[in-house]
Amino acid sequence: MSETLVLYEVKSSAAIVTINRTDKRNALSRGLIAAISEAFARALNEEAVRCVILTAAGSVFCAGMDLVELQESLNIPKDQTPVWDDALRLAKLYDLIYSLPKPTIAAVQGAAVAGGAGLVTVCDLAIAVPEAKFGYPEVRRGLVAAMVMPHLLRHVGERTARYLLLSGEVIDANEAARVGLINEVAPADRLLERALTIAKACADGGPNALAKTKEFLRQFSRQAPSIEDAAKGSASPRLTEECQQGLAAFFAKKAPPWLT
Repeated sequence: MSETLVLYEVKSSAAIVTINRTDKRNALSRGLIAAISEAFARALNEEAVRCVILTAAGSVFCAGMDLVELQESLNIPKDQTPVWDDALRLAKLYDLIYSLPKPTIAAVQGAAVAGGAGLVTVCDLAIAVPEAKFGYPEVRRGLVAAMVMPHLLRHVGERTARYLLLSGEVIDANEAARVGLINEVAPADRLLERALTIAKACADGGPNALAKTKEFLRQFSRQAPSIEDAAKGSASPRLTEECQQGLAAFFAKKAPPWLT
C-alpha cells in the first residue's frame, strides 16, 4: 500500500483509512484506487479490526475520477485504451467496500462529488461536517454515473436520485442527511471522534452476526447489475465525442458546446 496515497492506522477496534492525495483534491487515479483497495483488503484480513472508517486528508473528501488521467486515456487508440479496465477497477473497489463483512463508516470532512460521492454511498454508514458537499456532476461532462446509481437509489429513493443525477446539482450536508444520503452531521472537531463512537457500537456486535447481517442486507436490497455491466455502463460514455468535448471544456474553463 502506498503510504503517500493512503494512510492506515488502527484505533481501538477500527481501521482508519485516510485518502491522502491532497494535491489532486483526492481524485481517484489508478494508483489511489489500488491503494484504497489494498487498505480495505488489509482491514478485512486483520482479525483485530472490527470496523473500517474511510476519511480523507485536506479540505476535499474526494473530487471523483482523475479527469487528467481520463483525458490522457482518451488520446490512446480505442483498441488500446485503458478506459474499460479503469472502470472495472473502480467498480471492483466499490463492490469490495459494499460487500466487506465488517461495518464501514464514511467520515466526510469536505466535498464528495462524482466518484467521491460514490465512495460515501457504498459505505454502510456516513457522517459529515456541516461544510461538506455532495453531488453527481457527471452529466455536465458528458459522463454517466452508472456505477453509483444502485447504491444511491438504495439510500435516497428514485425521486431524489433522479434530481441529483440529472441536474448535477450539489447539496449540503444537512440536505444530504434529510434525504438519507448520510446518517448525521457532526462538527469538524468531533467528526473522527463520532465515527469512532459509531464504530465501537458496531464492534459490540458479534463478528459473525455482523457479517451475516450485511450479507442479508445485500440480498434484501434492490439488486444491482453485475460489476462488469456497471463498469461498462460507466466506461462507454467516456469514449464518446460528447465526453471528449465536455472534458475539453472543463479544462479550458469554458461552457461545453451543448450550452453554447
